[in-house]
Amino acid sequence: MPIQYEPPVRSMRFILDHVVDFDAEVAALPGCEDVSAEFGEELLSMAGRFCAQQLLPLNQSGDRQGATLADGKVTTADGFADAYHAFVEGGWGALSGEPDYEGQGLPRAFQIMLDEMVSSANMSFGLFPGLTRGASEALAEHGSEELKAKYLPKLTTGEWCGAMALTEAHAGTDLGLLRTKAVPVGDGSYKVTGTKIFISSGDQDFGNNIIHLVLARLPDAAPGVKGISLFLVPKLMTDDDGNVTGENGVSAAALEHKMGIHAQPTCVMNYDDATGWLIGEPGRGLNAMFTMMNAERLYVGIQGLGVAEIAVQNAVAYAHERLQGRGPDGTGPAPIINHADVRRMILMGRSFVEPARALAAWTAIRMDVAARHPDDATRAAANADVAILTPVVKAAFTDMGFETAVNAQQVFGGHGYIWEAGMEQFVRDARITQIYEGTNGVQAMDLVTRKVTMAGGAPLASYLGRIEADLGEGASELEASLLPAARAALASLRKASAAVQADTSIDAMGSAAVNYLRLFAIASMGWMWVRMAAASLEHGDEATKTRNLALANFYAAHILPQAGALEAAIAAGPDPVMALPADLF
Repeated sequence: MPIQYEPPVRSMRFILDHVVDFDAEVAALPGCEDVSAEFGEELLSMAGRFCAQQLLPLNQSGDRQGATLADGKVTTADGFADAYHAFVEGGWGALSGEPDYEGQGLPRAFQIMLDEMVSSANMSFGLFPGLTRGASEALAEHGSEELKAKYLPKLTTGEWCGAMALTEAHAGTDLGLLRTKAVPVGDGSYKVTGTKIFISSGDQDFGNNIIHLVLARLPDAAPGVKGISLFLVPKLMTDDDGNVTGENGVSAAALEHKMGIHAQPTCVMNYDDATGWLIGEPGRGLNAMFTMMNAERLYVGIQGLGVAEIAVQNAVAYAHERLQGRGPDGTGPAPIINHADVRRMILMGRSFVEPARALAAWTAIRMDVAARHPDDATRAAANADVAILTPVVKAAFTDMGFETAVNAQQVFGGHGYIWEAGMEQFVRDARITQIYEGTNGVQAMDLVTRKVTMAGGAPLASYLGRIEADLGEGASELEASLLPAARAALASLRKASAAVQADTSIDAMGSAAVNYLRLFAIASMGWMWVRMAAASLEHGDEATKTRNLALANFYAAHILPQAGALEAAIAAGPDPVMALPADLF
């Protein structure tokens, strides 16, 4: 059966209306007065059709054909260039961009939901606009007025693409080891020379410019990360009107041979005396680049969600169609959706996707509050929520998204391992989301070393207090299973948080980090299930009530109890992890 995809716009509208209260939270913000959940549904319906009709058909063919490289130029898979131009012409690249630079200025919740659908339909394609938006945001926050005026309008619309160049072969996560150099010319520009690896969207054949944000060292730079600066290096040189005047010293030296996302050109990039311009202050390049990296980390988390959604949809369709074994009445062969273990695998994915989508929407609203609210303290509090949730969304959504893709493949049995069914591609594509933009272990360390302890732990306390307020007395249907389980998970998270804050030794944090992040995510999504289940009882039709309460109760029975085990592992401390001598592994 061919891969199918139904954009989950109905679920998105329910979340906007009843779970995150979009109209009340966002419509009062400056610049958002004319938007509503109803408008969002219309917009997302159009976006969903684009994804299903134009991007999904290129997903499997792009995976099989891949990108190719000849004479330093990349050719993308058939149909990708046309699809990208259609994406830009449809205005999808500019959705949440700054109106001052040709953007539409729409709320982040709409952007994140569009990102999910693009990731479901064609994850390789989605990296082109996703990286472009990240580059735009970094330039908008840190670039000079001259650079913003020249490059931001075309980046914001997607007419030009963006890429970020961090990694070097000898320096992975430790960016302090990078060697790429930038030498001032004397006219305000620099000559950038070096080689970067793993550069997604490093080159393509869309016929447009590609704006690389490159980390490099000035001649007198200090060692380590304090000596890193950020440079804007275009593939093509242009005049002030955007007309191409010649090529820059930027070329793709090789394409990485990867497990997945074959249609995405992941390049080894050479910068040979390439002309570039400084973004931000000298020696503050990593600070500027983190604007793009944090945007991309949220985007990657949504990729995990998007792959999980389409994988589950196809597992459900197959489970209804595949006949095997006996049904509840003892007759057969029966659709395998009747079998308890098949149901368990599908429910594991579906009970993750729904609260993850709600938590992503809640995070997106906090991003808009942080950017738009007139009150300084309110903006700061919202920004703290986003800072805490960024590593959680990136790591937990991609870990659970990969697990969901594996379970969905398992529903297909042997057919899931064969490429014709399309399920093995979801597994291969989803795997990179746990690695790039900072591995999930790095995200977990960020959470325990920086986010949990920032401002003396006050932002964390505020976030947990918000959850606790929503877990008060509820309807009897929720008191039977969901609310007690969600309260127990929150209690485990509080105890684990206290343990993490009490022992800040590197071994203690390192041994606790991944377990703590997963516990944080499980409790946070339990909170979202409480909101969704309560909203379903109050606002849902019978099908919505039945479905969401059953999913919530499954989550309460099968997922939330994991919180206690994770709390126990964290409480054990670093000794079980560090006891074995390295030479005995």
